[in-house]
Amino acid sequence: MSGFEQFMTPAVTGTAVAILVMLSVGGIIFGLFLPSLSGTKRRDERMTAVSARPQNENQRKQVRDTNRRKKSIQDQLKDFEERQKAKQERQQNISLKVKMEQAGLTWEMRHFVIFSVVSAIIFMAISFVASGNILIAVAFAFAGGFGFPRWYVGSKRKRRFNAFLEELPNGVDIIVRGVKAGLPLGDCVKVVAREAREPVATEFRKITETQVMGISLAEAISKMPERVPLPETNFLAIVVSIQQKAGGGLAEALGNLSKVLRERKAMKAKIKALSSEAKSSAGIIGSLPFAVGGILFLIAPDYMMILFTSSSGKLIIAGCLFWMFCGIMVMRAMINFDF
Repeated sequence: MSGFEQFMTPAVTGTAVAILVMLSVGGIIFGLFLPSLSGTKRRDERMTAVSARPQNENQRKQVRDTNRRKKSIQDQLKDFEERQKAKQERQQNISLKVKMEQAGLTWEMRHFVIFSVVSAIIFMAISFVASGNILIAVAFAFAGGFGFPRWYVGSKRKRRFNAFLEELPNGVDIIVRGVKAGLPLGDCVKVVAREAREPVATEFRKITETQVMGISLAEAISKMPERVPLPETNFLAIVVSIQQKAGGGLAEALGNLSKVLRERKAMKAKIKALSSEAKSSAGIIGSLPFAVGGILFLIAPDYMMILFTSSSGKLIIAGCLFWMFCGIMVMRAMINFDF
């Protein structure tokens, strides 16, 4: 055995390996923490921050103007959100007269009362001729006098809102092209009031009529969401209000708004297409009991008439109709989407 082999005993070998490991770990730690220990990292961060600062007065003024504009926009958005929350709370308890105005009806309350009375008489006459039962006729008269007129106003209101959403992107595009051509915003609004389809033309005509009374354009447009309480009209009012107070490129902002409106319209159409299969399935499922009952009545009328002549049969029909109504409402909640 040589002298070197005698020297490299297991104890010496283990000690050497431990020293090498300690040196390696120390080197790694030193390499990782050297920038922090020497201050190089803090120096580089400070140099980057200093170099990012504006070097001349024009740059510093531009930064101050940008920060001031951002703060102004944030304050306006906060104020607008608070006002919109208050408007939404009021919209939840809107009167019937306001609903008729939003539906595009020029009725007074006396016209609505006359319509309700005539509807109740028609419903009562038809139900009495069909059933011969005065109680059923009274029930139908109540539905025709209190339910049908309100349903009619709500249906007209919904259809008008849908027509407004269909035409609003085209109206915004007219404003964008007019602003890019150098026309003032007020003149562009007048062009929309003349050229757009209803009901967008009517709403923009109300804006121009409001301006005649001395109200500013931004304030006149901000009143549109009260007449047409839709998110899209809120977007338009926000964009115009911010541009009028904080400045900026109106054509670019309205162009982005038009793009957003069209994307929302496309999303609604996509949701409608995806839910159409579920709606047809719900319609088939809901009509099956009535279709089967009608077929059985044609095949075996004596067998089905027991349900209509006996008290237990009428109770069964009432229970079936109740559960059918519950099922239809559940399916309606599952296939109707809020967007």
